[in-house]
Amino acid sequence: MKKFCIILFALGIILIFSQSAFKNDEPVTAVALGRKLFFDPILSRTKKISCGSCHKEEFAFSDTSAVSLGVHSRKGVRNTPSAMNMSLQVAFFWDGRATTLEQQALIPLQNPIEMDLPLATAIWRLQNSAYYKNAFFAVFREAPNAANLANALSAFERTLETGDSPFDDWRLNDNEAAVTESAKRGFAIFNTKGRCIQCHFGPDFNDVEFRSIGLYDQKTLIDSGRACVTKKENDLGRFKIGALRNVAITALYMHNGMFKTLRQVIDYYNDPDKLVPHAINRDTLLNTPMGLTEQEKNDLESLLTSLTDKRFSAKLKKIRPQAGKHAF
Repeated sequence: MKKFCIILFALGIILIFSQSAFKNDEPVTAVALGRKLFFDPILSRTKKISCGSCHKEEFAFSDTSAVSLGVHSRKGVRNTPSAMNMSLQVAFFWDGRATTLEQQALIPLQNPIEMDLPLATAIWRLQNSAYYKNAFFAVFREAPNAANLANALSAFERTLETGDSPFDDWRLNDNEAAVTESAKRGFAIFNTKGRCIQCHFGPDFNDVEFRSIGLYDQKTLIDSGRACVTKKENDLGRFKIGALRNVAITALYMHNGMFKTLRQVIDYYNDPDKLVPHAINRDTLLNTPMGLTEQEKNDLESLLTSLTDKRFSAKLKKIRPQAGKHAF
């Protein structure tokens, strides 16, 4: 009994010390710990980049370049997608190589052209940091390890949801003034002539399938996408269908960042053959041109812009100066 009491007393001292590792105004939660880790360069080999270096918060946790630069300025091979609105996703990365956020969280750390840090080294660093050692014990009641590191990072990522856009105000709150007539027309085109609804639907305007939109020709476009994972010929050129929320501020677009603007994306979908005439395995939805008029393209762009969460309104107006006047 005496030994048991001593153990309980020791645990109490550890917990008190662990709580002191956080500032008074910082909640001791997995989310708070995950956010700190997300922006801490301790998880890269050089201690110079973090998850937040490529997933920039002001751009809806995406990047602004075609591909991101990892440690030692090593150039990535695919565009950095937004890390927002991941809670309902069932596959992660452009090729779907991870099936949970926990799996996804640890892959960039170990990728040699991204953060290039062996997982064992990452855990060693955290265990030898007084702050993180105490913080992990406060949250998980154990020392840092691979599982609770993944849990902390994914807990933070699951909070990155958005659902307060002008579009939501219009459709969910029946506020007809929330978006322009152009955006309303764009929604009609989205659901009919534009064929967008075939792949982009639901709360986040995406799908769980992998589709080929024709950006693989084995000549200049050689990223085989999903086939890298499955090794199946019918997966050549297929990529994850990304969510459209906040898409107006997440340029550049596509898995390789080849399109600089939403208009370029719309122009491509309108007639893919103009840009990639010999695509391999392109989805049959894109076999024929859509025949969109310039006004219809403008309307689609207005709709897509209206999907921007209101927290990014100021950023949107800097990127697209006319957004406040016309886009919504």
